[in-house]
Amino acid sequence: MNSLFIALIGIVLIVAGYIIYGKKLEKLWEVDPEKPTPAFTCRDNCDYIPAKNWFVLFGHHFSSIAGAAPILGPVIAVAAWGWLPALLWVVFGTIFIGGVHDFSSLMVSVRYKGESVATVAEELLGKRLRLVLSFFLWVTLVLIIAVFAAVTAQTLEVQPEMVIPTFGLILNAVLVGYLLYHRNGPYPAVTVLGLLILVFLVIFGYQFPILLPSAGKSWTAILLVYCLIASVTPVNILLQPRDYLSAFLLFFGLLAGLLGLFLVHPVMNTPAYIGFKSETGILWPMLFVTIACGAISGFHSLVASGTSSKQLPSERDARKIGYGAMAAEGVLAVIAIMAVAAGLKWQGTGLTYPVLMKDKGWIPTFAAGYQVITRPILGGKGDLVAMLILNGFVLTTLDTATRICRYIGQELFGTGLKIKPFKNNYFATVIPLILAAYLAFGNWKVVWPVFGAANQLIAALVLLLVSCYLLSRKKPINTTLLPAIVMLITTVFALGYQTNKFYHTGKYLLGNISLLLLVLAIYVTYQTTRFIVTHRNLPRKA
Repeated sequence: MNSLFIALIGIVLIVAGYIIYGKKLEKLWEVDPEKPTPAFTCRDNCDYIPAKNWFVLFGHHFSSIAGAAPILGPVIAVAAWGWLPALLWVVFGTIFIGGVHDFSSLMVSVRYKGESVATVAEELLGKRLRLVLSFFLWVTLVLIIAVFAAVTAQTLEVQPEMVIPTFGLILNAVLVGYLLYHRNGPYPAVTVLGLLILVFLVIFGYQFPILLPSAGKSWTAILLVYCLIASVTPVNILLQPRDYLSAFLLFFGLLAGLLGLFLVHPVMNTPAYIGFKSETGILWPMLFVTIACGAISGFHSLVASGTSSKQLPSERDARKIGYGAMAAEGVLAVIAIMAVAAGLKWQGTGLTYPVLMKDKGWIPTFAAGYQVITRPILGGKGDLVAMLILNGFVLTTLDTATRICRYIGQELFGTGLKIKPFKNNYFATVIPLILAAYLAFGNWKVVWPVFGAANQLIAALVLLLVSCYLLSRKKPINTTLLPAIVMLITTVFALGYQTNKFYHTGKYLLGNISLLLLVLAIYVTYQTTRFIVTHRNLPRKA
């Protein structure tokens, strides 16, 4: 089958979902452009700062949620089960589950003065549930930091040409942030300057690759130190401008991928359906947690309620930021599927998908496929562009996750459990980074399924929590409750499947983490379900 035709169907459906279903959600949440947002009412010039405009915030939010998962998840899933199950989950998951989850978590946080979903849980269901949910979120964020620190380190090890543009982007972002926020520089001119510097960094990095001894572990350590610094820096100095510039990287990557498909339009080499069972696991529920961000991701709700709700300039922009960024991530996942399923061979010699996965790993496999489909646009440099995109977005996920982990750790251990050291920004950041380092320096790839299941389980719990909020306001809840039930059943089975597998293979630490997450999730589910059952007969607002 023609890959261009398949990609266009998927993208058109996602865009239609954003327009039609997104407007339905706006009506449900009674979006009011005249209502001041927490960025203004709670402004503190550190975390609560209104973005320069909606597109700057879109860049931050999109960069933070995208990371590597919407690329690496499809690469793994297509090799295990075929491109059709992966594509169907990405498209319909984005429209009816992921977009709902992201938009709703953003709006519920805005309604609670930009507070986290854990704070919303306390308001609705009590302090005990908040503590349990916060601990669940905190543990999951440690897993996220560990996985993405290791992923970024591997890309720097495999492609040393990316070192200078990856870290140069940080200094570039500081300059852009200074010009925008402190010198009131003109937005278009400062943007062009930042992008020109980025292009120079890519050229310079290609000429001067940087190699380190024990590169994987060395880069992991450096990245974790960076996370410590970045997570306590005011958002308008680094986070907003860096993510904004990174967004242009992804837009360029998406455009190059689409133009490449138009020009090359290769046939789909990978089978549409391989089988229900694979080495990765059974199709249900494992495919739905392997593609951890391309269709829905609990981490998105942490970004929406952790940083984006504190920077939203107007409620009229909520659909663009929440649902729009999720839709763009779905498009990214579609391009990733086409890159490996059509760009690579399934059998024979040369760039063979299964062989690359076995010998090179996930990241070089995607880069090789992307290089094939973008050859008319990027020549032979498509693999370098793919690596730069991955690094730019994983870096944003890393420091955003660390910042949110600090918020939640301070709320949980500092305010909730009265452990005074956790009230300090640095202490509350160092502890999760130490735990993440322990996991990242080990065999981090075995952590991915736990991360995926825990990540999707967060999404299910947040959808349940949002349903409780809507019910408390006498609003209909089917748009959030039905996706919550689907994700809850899927992820509980996935986490149980992984727990059993870890114990049988002697991976007791990961087995214990999975079991702990499962127990915490069951408790949160019980409490939210009891709330919904208790309030289900109340009259609802039309």
